[in-house]
Order: sequence, then C-alpha cells, then structure tokens
Amino acid sequence: MRASGEPVRVDLAELVETEIATRADPLPVLPRLTPGTTVEVVCHEVRRLVANLLDNAQRHGKHVLQVEVREDGGHAELVVADDGCGIPPAERAWIFERFARLDTARSRSHGGAGLGLAIVRDIAEAHGGTVTVEESASGGARFVVRLPLADRLDVP
Repeated sequence: MRASGEPVRVDLAELVETEIATRADPLPVLPRLTPGTTVEVVCHEVRRLVANLLDNAQRHGKHVLQVEVREDGGHAELVVADDGCGIPPAERAWIFERFARLDTARSRSHGGAGLGLAIVRDIAEAHGGTVTVEESASGGARFVVRLPLADRLDVP
C-alpha cells in the first residue's frame, strides 16, 4: 500500500489527542502524549490507523486503555495498550493478516471483520513505519507503531 494523499508535517500527539476527543468509547483512555512528536504523514490515513487501534483495544479491553506518543531515537512511537486477555505469542505474527481472528470470541458478531489490524500494518508501512504487538503491563495487548520523525533541520 502506498500513502494516498499529500504528506504533511503534523504533531502526532495532537492528532492522537484529537482522535481520542472525538470518540464516545465505553472504556476510559489514559493518554501520555509527548507534544512536538512531529511526523510527516497523510493525516486521514494515520487518523484511521489510530481509530483502528482504539477500536481494537476498546473491543478487547476490560477496564481502561493506555495511549502513549513519544520519541524514540529517530522515530515517533504510538503505543495503544489494553487490559484484556492479550494475544498469545504464537499468534502475534499473523494477526496483521487480512481476516485474521484469534478465536470465536473475536467473531464478526462481536465487531470487526478481521481487517482493522491489516489496515494498521498497511498504513504504517506506507509511511515508512512498522507495527508490532506484545504483552501489555496489565496482561492485555500492547501495539507499538513506529513512524520516522520528520526532519527537524528545516523547521522554521
């Protein structure tokens, strides 16, 4: 997938904060957003990436979600973590494939067609980034999206 649209320089923390504010989710979101984490992206695509990660976390979380934006080396990191049942290590490699579902509890009747995480992966890769999943501190899933930071040398 190639990014469709004109990339613009944007503060990822502001983009994520705006996306969180527009939602009416049942579980509270605890944000830890580092302002000034600047990336060059197609905004509507990255908003969709964020929305898909939040939708997934809301679907599988139990009590609260954590969302973090920070810089790590030459990358911006977006972390979305839930306190749900998590994703077994053996299944983490294929959950980004289209139509992937872990079990019957994650069926269409419980929301989702198995495309959200594939879309997240495609958008991250189209922007020169990656997405991985690991266990969160609370035992749920912790998704980490890494996007290249915008070149700061030409910032006015």
